[in-house]
Amino acid sequence: MEPAAYTPYCGPAPVPSDLWGAWNLDPVLVALLLAGAAASGFALREAPARQRLALAGFAVLALAFVSPICALASALFSARVLHHLLLIALAAPLLALAFPARGRAGVGIAALVHTVLTWVWHAPGPYAWALSSDIAYWVMEVSLLASAVWLWRGLLDRREGPAAPVAAAVATMAQMGLLGGLLLFAGAPLFLVHLSTTGPWGISPLTDQQLAGIAMAVLATPAYAGAALWQVLSLFKADPKAQDGTASA
Repeated sequence: MEPAAYTPYCGPAPVPSDLWGAWNLDPVLVALLLAGAAASGFALREAPARQRLALAGFAVLALAFVSPICALASALFSARVLHHLLLIALAAPLLALAFPARGRAGVGIAALVHTVLTWVWHAPGPYAWALSSDIAYWVMEVSLLASAVWLWRGLLDRREGPAAPVAAAVATMAQMGLLGGLLLFAGAPLFLVHLSTTGPWGISPLTDQQLAGIAMAVLATPAYAGAALWQVLSLFKADPKAQDGTASA
């Protein structure tokens, strides 16, 4: 596979002086984001809090795909990881809160699927393939986002007790920490597509990869730890039915 044969979806790797002008104004993408936000706003018009969460989720998606962060990810693997963290640790929980699970969330299966996809798309071979065409790129992005929304629906579901969601949150933090550690302590750059794109940013490909590892291990932790804590706090929430029974007795 020859990386240079394909211009990344968000454009070629920018240099620092060109970054601010590297907005992705793909009309199809912009139209889809606006349509999704409008449809969500209409569907949740009678639930203002959830409506705001949905619109915030689409705003994060716009930040990830329209702002220069998208173009910067063509230059730096660390920016790609930041881009993905915006999807899976910020946009996904917002959308999951706006559109919570109605049936069984299946948090264990969701965590497994999301873990597999996270490792696959941050491995050198699949990552290179994902940057070989627009279709491959969107397979990566949509699968990460969709699996993350599925996972977060389970992490935030209190209907069946905190045990499974807390275990899934801890497992997700652990696997992301492990993946981040592997990226951090690898002795050589693994992502060939970025070998020639990090220089203008004053870092080597290996340093870029190490920064990606740190981001993977650290930046997402507060979100998953917060979900676990939120579930644990449900144990201390008074049961209205129990209170009613006590009062009537």
